[in-house]
Amino acid sequence: MNGAGTAQERIVVIGAGAFGTALAAVIALEGRHPVTLIGRNTGLMADLRNDRVHDAALPGVTLPDALEFSAEPDAISDASIVLFAMPSQAQSDAARYYGPYLAKDAAVVTCAKGIDRVSGRLLTDVLEASLPSHAIAVLSGPGFAFDIARGLPTAMALAAEDQLLAERLATVLSSRTFRLYASSDRIGVQLGGAMKNVLAIACGIVEGAGLGDSARAALISRGLAEMSRLVEAMGGKADTVRGLSGLGDLVLTGTSHQSRNLRFGISLGRGEPASASGGPLVEGAFAASVAAQLAQTHSVDLPVTEAVAAIIDGRLGVADAMERLMTRPITTE
Repeated sequence: MNGAGTAQERIVVIGAGAFGTALAAVIALEGRHPVTLIGRNTGLMADLRNDRVHDAALPGVTLPDALEFSAEPDAISDASIVLFAMPSQAQSDAARYYGPYLAKDAAVVTCAKGIDRVSGRLLTDVLEASLPSHAIAVLSGPGFAFDIARGLPTAMALAAEDQLLAERLATVLSSRTFRLYASSDRIGVQLGGAMKNVLAIACGIVEGAGLGDSARAALISRGLAEMSRLVEAMGGKADTVRGLSGLGDLVLTGTSHQSRNLRFGISLGRGEPASASGGPLVEGAFAASVAAQLAQTHSVDLPVTEAVAAIIDGRLGVADAMERLMTRPITTE
């Protein structure tokens, strides 16, 4: 099952939020493989099956007739590919709940962009600990759920330790409007996806504080350098974050108001406390402190990331954070 192939495969997406529903919809629309969306809310799944709309998550989008729905965990038992599309901090619990129902040779793809807050581990490591007999891959990159669901052109990265597995998964899950690029660098793809959320918050802080587009551009470029340093220190490839899962995703979420992380940062930049602006629901709010801890563990300098973590935690004000960043010693580019 690790080689590339074109045989029909059964695909399950677990997580009926906006992103999970969008992924299931775009894969099912192609019609090449049977696709089932699974959620724990029995009433919601029945409504989706009957009405073919998910107004709470994707208003105005009609879900494909070919897409199946279920609230039963054993609906994954014959799937060869299972996508975990729940938030990053729920992935560990989901693995324990759904793990017993997985087919023996099923590949699992984590679709969240974050780092486990409790352990500080990457999500593929978390899932491997709970699902040791399954191949674990990761999907990440610049793609808003609403754009994906509407069939707008989107490209993302899919990484697995086995390059052939990554290529197989990318081939099976891609469609005419949803293109996946295979990678064997799970570390780089995951850190790019997690850290871009932190840096998108920083971009929002810049916008909310009225610091200008030049400051945003400088922050994006220096933030990319931070990503590269941490990826290399943790065993990944710096070039990875200069692609879709790092630079591409950072440009998208650091500039578009569709980004929850950007909007959260704007609120912080305006002086609103984290607790009043949706912090608990924002992936970057979790990732900031964890990334700052990883920086200390691996002796990597991440000044922007550390500033964002300090602002979210209330240890540093926006003006003081900007002062610290702008008065750091001058170095070479």
